[in-house]
Amino acid sequence: MQTTVKEAHQKELFGHPVGLYILFFTEMWERFSYYGMRAILVLYLITETTDRNPGLGWTNIEALALYGWYTMLVYVASIPGGIIADRILGQKKAVIVGAVLLVIGHSILAIEQMWAFYTGLGFIIAGVGMLKPNISTMVGGLYPKGDIRRDKGFTIFYIGINIGAFLSSLIVGYVGEVYGWHYGFGLAGICMLLGLIQFILGQKYLVGVGDFLGKSVNIEDQDALKRPLSKIEKDRVIVLILSFLMVIVFFGAFEQAGGLMNIYASEKTNRMLMGWEVPASWFQSLNAFFIIVLGAAVANFWASRKLKGKEASSLFKMIVGLIIMGTGFLFMTAATAQFESSGSSAMYWLVLAYMFHTVGELSLSPVSLSFVTKLAPAKYASLMMGLYFATTGLGNKVAGLLGESASHLGEYTVFTGIAIFCILFGLLIGVFLIKLKALTHGAEDNERKITH
Repeated sequence: MQTTVKEAHQKELFGHPVGLYILFFTEMWERFSYYGMRAILVLYLITETTDRNPGLGWTNIEALALYGWYTMLVYVASIPGGIIADRILGQKKAVIVGAVLLVIGHSILAIEQMWAFYTGLGFIIAGVGMLKPNISTMVGGLYPKGDIRRDKGFTIFYIGINIGAFLSSLIVGYVGEVYGWHYGFGLAGICMLLGLIQFILGQKYLVGVGDFLGKSVNIEDQDALKRPLSKIEKDRVIVLILSFLMVIVFFGAFEQAGGLMNIYASEKTNRMLMGWEVPASWFQSLNAFFIIVLGAAVANFWASRKLKGKEASSLFKMIVGLIIMGTGFLFMTAATAQFESSGSSAMYWLVLAYMFHTVGELSLSPVSLSFVTKLAPAKYASLMMGLYFATTGLGNKVAGLLGESASHLGEYTVFTGIAIFCILFGLLIGVFLIKLKALTHGAEDNERKITH
C-alpha cells in the first residue's frame, strides 16, 4: 500500500517514528480495558446471585456460550469498522469514535442492571470493531514503502498489546473479584479514557497518517481511490486472502490457551512449587510475558536475516510461525502421556508449550498485520485489516469447537492432532511459497532501513 510520509511525523524515538508510540499506548490501554473486562466477564456470569460479590448466577454452559459469541462478534465487527473508515471517516477519526464507544460501553457495564449489561457489551463490540483494524492500519502508514522497519514497528506495537493484556488480568481481575465486578468494569472504562486522551494529545505526530483518502490533497491518493483495482492489486488481495487461511488455522490452535490448556492446567497439572500451589490462571500470563521478553529478539532475528539476503518474506515467517506453534503442542502431548502413566503432569510442559506458542505467534501475528498494510489496496486498507481480524475471530470459534471435542476424543488425541495438522499445513503452504510470493509482485523486495 502506498503511503505518503510527511515531515510532521518524521521525528524518531529509538529508531522509529514517535507516532508509533502514540499508537502503542493507545492500543495498550484499549487492550488493558478489553482483556481486563474479559478476565472477569465469565466469572461474573457464573457467580451466584447470593454470593458476597454477587454475579448473575448463570450456568457454565450459558456463560461460555455468551462468551464465545461475544469474542467472535468483537472481531467480526472489524469488517464494518474497516468499511466505515475507508468510505466515510478515515482511520484516525474511526479510532477516536471507537475509543469513545469503548469508554461508554465499559462505563455502562459499571451499572448493576441487566439492560446495562447487554447495552455495554453492544457498545464494546462496536467500539473494538471501529478501533482495532484502523489503529493497526495506521501503524503501517507511519512507514514509507520499502522500509524494513515496518515489521519491527508492528512487533513493538504488538508488545504494547501484551503489556496491556498482562497487567489487566492482574489489576482489573483483582478489583473485580475483591471489590466488586462492576468496579472492575468501571476501571476498564477509566483506562480506555486514558488511551483516548493520549491519542488526541499525540495528533501532531500522526499528521498525514490515517486521514480519509476522499479528502486527501495527494494526487496519488485520489487516483488510488477512483480507479478500479489493477491486476497487481487483485493478485495481492488473493495472496492476502490465502494467508488468512493460515491465520484461521493458527488461532484455532493457539486459542486453546484460554480453553482446553487452561482446564488442563487446573485439573491435571501438578502445580506445587516449594510447598505452594501456583494458581492455574497464572499460566495465562506466560504468553504475554514471553512476548514482552522475546518480542524484540524475534523481530531483530528476522530483520537481520532479511538484510543478509536470506529468505525472510512475510509468508515465510508466517509458515515458520505456524510450524513452531504447532510443535509446541507436542509438549502438551508429552504432558498428557505423563498424566496417563503417573496421574499427574509437570508444570514445565505448559511453560515450554507457551514459549513455543509465543515464538510462533511473534513470527506470524504482528507480521501478518504488517503484511496487510503492504499488500492491501489503499482504498480497501481498513476493510482488509477488518477481514484479518474477522479471521482471528473465526479462529477463536474453531478453537472452541476443538476444545469441546476433547470431551470424547481425549486431550492426547486433540493436542497431538493439532500439532500434526499445523505442521503439515505449514509445510503444504511452503510448497507453494515461490508462487505465492510471485503474486505479491515485489511488495517486499528491496526493503531497507529508511531514515530522514
